[in-house]
Amino acid sequence: MHDALFAQIHEIGLVPVVKIDDASKAEGLAKAMIDGGLPCAEVTFRTDAAEEAIRRISKAYPEMLVGAGTVINLDYAKKAVAAGARFIVSPGFNPTVVDWCLENNVPIVPGVCTPSDIEAGLSRGMTTLKFFPAEVSGGVDMLKNFAGPFPNLTFMPTGGISLANLASYAKQPNVLAVGGSWMVKGELIESENWQAITDLCKDAVKALQGLEFAHLGINNENEAEAQRTIASLEALGMIKKVGNSSTFLDTTIEVLPKMYIGRLGHLGFKCFDIERTLAYLGRFGFTVKGETISRDGKGRIKVCYLEQELSGFAVHLIKA
Repeated sequence: MHDALFAQIHEIGLVPVVKIDDASKAEGLAKAMIDGGLPCAEVTFRTDAAEEAIRRISKAYPEMLVGAGTVINLDYAKKAVAAGARFIVSPGFNPTVVDWCLENNVPIVPGVCTPSDIEAGLSRGMTTLKFFPAEVSGGVDMLKNFAGPFPNLTFMPTGGISLANLASYAKQPNVLAVGGSWMVKGELIESENWQAITDLCKDAVKALQGLEFAHLGINNENEAEAQRTIASLEALGMIKKVGNSSTFLDTTIEVLPKMYIGRLGHLGFKCFDIERTLAYLGRFGFTVKGETISRDGKGRIKVCYLEQELSGFAVHLIKA
């Protein structure tokens, strides 16, 4: 029902949990987050300023995906929606709040930490739930266990997550996005240190991708040229592994017996989630070469190439 919104949250990948005490700082905070590559916020109803902060952000930055968090009663839910919140997040599963949101076509991500909570969501046709508090409730291991009996659910883990353990959550296939507050610390908002927040957001977005150089692919005019290259690399101490269409040397160099994508070859990079990384790279001018996309059984991209070359080398993305 809300596939487009949840797809947007998935592409962003991080939902900063914002506790703001002074609504007049809302616009500055929103701009700092957008500048840092995080056009999304869950403004929590833990302060009296939440409603006005949501209203201000929604008006000043309509491109910001702003939601309301800590929505523990129906009054908060109604105030949040009236102020412009585009989604609701709650720490637990409150049937009154959940049912009202569903009846009024308001996207909601209620908190769960047990199979019984999850089944309450499933009974209402929900496909995305908040795993809270994540770290003290079993963390990544619990998410892996949930994947067995609930294979079609995605989660938004929140609680105890920081830059240090972000990657372990981001790489889980049943994680839609990760919630956290480390990039929007209260003291930084209070002091209006917008540059620090922008920098923290940039660091978080980059870490979220899990981008890592995987291998160098070398194009060759023909099989004979490829074999000469392979022999030379073996002489240099590399171990070859022959595949169906190419040969790898020490897993880091791929020798192709033909001229493939890229004038000279390609640079392979691993990442946690290709759809999310494509959205991230789009901000730097990269676009996907559509005909190179290969998907897994669930429709997720496994591999693809980008349209742009770097010094004659194509860029190849591989799901880690």
